[in-house]
Amino acid sequence: MFEEIEEKDVTTQQRKVIDRVNRRLYRHEHENRFLLKRSEDYRVVDDVFNIPTLKVIDEMINRNVLGYIKGPLASGKESKVYLALDKNRQNFLSVKIYLTVSAEFKKRLQYIAGDPRFSSSKRGLRNLISIWAKKEFKNLQTAYENGVNVPAPLKVRQNVLVMEFIGDDVSGIPCPVLVNSNSITYNDYKEIIGQISNLYQKAQLVHADLSEYNIFKCPKGRIILFDFGSSVNIKQPNSRQFLTRDIANINTFFRKRGVKVLGLESAIHKITGENK
Repeated sequence: MFEEIEEKDVTTQQRKVIDRVNRRLYRHEHENRFLLKRSEDYRVVDDVFNIPTLKVIDEMINRNVLGYIKGPLASGKESKVYLALDKNRQNFLSVKIYLTVSAEFKKRLQYIAGDPRFSSSKRGLRNLISIWAKKEFKNLQTAYENGVNVPAPLKVRQNVLVMEFIGDDVSGIPCPVLVNSNSITYNDYKEIIGQISNLYQKAQLVHADLSEYNIFKCPKGRIILFDFGSSVNIKQPNSRQFLTRDIANINTFFRKRGVKVLGLESAIHKITGENK
């Protein structure tokens, strides 16, 4: 049962917002439209579903972006990802909610600095988190439109990002990430290098935080990259350094699994299309 949201010393307007959110929460719970899993791993009400976030989700439900949220899929320092259903309750979606209480975003300024898309944005932690969500949406959109295997971005608002669900469309079970895959092959490595190359040459982006933890390996060996909040344009001053780190991470993982990999310089040349 949801606990009623209480606030001390609030204005009349704030009280109206709180009351409206409370009423909608109770109604969603009664209709089984909005489920939250309480456990030690997911302190969702305190860490995620604060009043501003609830307002955003409420708005997305009203505008038929979402039907309801079913439960958690993944958890990190900066965000939590939830399984949701669309407005018709037929298709699964992924909802990524960036934690407004997280201080991790202050460490991410290096990935925003130098990006002209956000040069005029206001600073402050809440604004920074909103910028980060918008940045990931735009990066996913650019990658997706250029044929890179990524989750299709659907909507972003404040600290809430709605994306295509990557997994079983019947059970709602996500594809395993590469690190948890039972079978790692050279074909997986070639496909990842190919996707990084498409990301660089076609989308003109560097992932900048790529590892075995943010790559899905789906049935039939389909590789899908995700977590694009850190991604930068190839003209960003540190893009080459980020690319080198991405390749080094991937090479290290596959080498440990006994898979032959390209040398670092050879991989960079292959991905960028530059002559040796």
